[in-house]
Amino acid sequence: MTSSRRLSTVILPIHRWNDGGRALWTRAEHLGFHAAYTYDHLAWRTFRDGPWFGAIPTLTAAAAATERMRLGTLVTSPNFRHPVTLAKELISLDDISDGRVTLGIGAGGNGFDATTLRGAGEEPWTPRERADHFDAFVPLLDRLLREPSVTHEGPLYVANEARNIPGCVQRPRVPFAVAATGPRGLKLAARYGQAWVTTGDPKLFEAGTPEQSVAALRGQIERLGEAGEAVGRDTQELDKILLTGFTPDRPLTSFDAFVDFAGTHFALGFTEIVLHWPVPDSDFAADEAVFERIATEGLSQLG
Repeated sequence: MTSSRRLSTVILPIHRWNDGGRALWTRAEHLGFHAAYTYDHLAWRTFRDGPWFGAIPTLTAAAAATERMRLGTLVTSPNFRHPVTLAKELISLDDISDGRVTLGIGAGGNGFDATTLRGAGEEPWTPRERADHFDAFVPLLDRLLREPSVTHEGPLYVANEARNIPGCVQRPRVPFAVAATGPRGLKLAARYGQAWVTTGDPKLFEAGTPEQSVAALRGQIERLGEAGEAVGRDTQELDKILLTGFTPDRPLTSFDAFVDFAGTHFALGFTEIVLHWPVPDSDFAADEAVFERIATEGLSQLG
């Protein structure tokens, strides 16, 4: 992955493929987005009672329908994934897409992903347990995607001669975009990531100001640098991805609002801004004409 100013989108997996789904992904490529991502959840927030499709099959279909645009998850988590089975799916997807896959990966959180596979009376993982699983998940997945055969026995994950031949099209493996803001996750991003992902400070979403959000993001980037120093890596080389929609800013309200937002955040050090594809009557509602103008002209206005 190379550092530059890039604009991408995230398409929620809520559309039947033959009833609008395919058209969105091909339209994203036509508009010139660097990448199109989708969420990897079992269900999500207010969309729980409507259509919600699996991330890997959706991306596989998108790989067959597109030619140039990168594809990926924002983000996969250990909440309902195992590194052995995920590695097999990623290698297959990387092959089908001819090396256009980025794995966005994070520790996960509360919600349906954390509870759907839990039995009655079984509590979801605590924040510490999620961090423990993330710490174990990422290094093992890294090995599984690099090595033809992996045996590993740990307290959280086991792999017994897990074969992954022929490996990834991208070498040494598909790139990881690690979502993290806490110290343990930032160290994983610094050690294993080709990119780092953030949505900003969630505490500022409802009551914060754009200026406070910028300050919080600046602090996150500084802590990423400190994590890199701790593991002996210069995090300047990491791409830095901002998934929008969770800060006090409203970059899709107008073309000028986006240009101001993008200029400010690229100046902070972000290399990729990700916009939600508009979803009417939801938190991601936006004027599609404005969205498409941003996609085609937005970056050119930044000088």
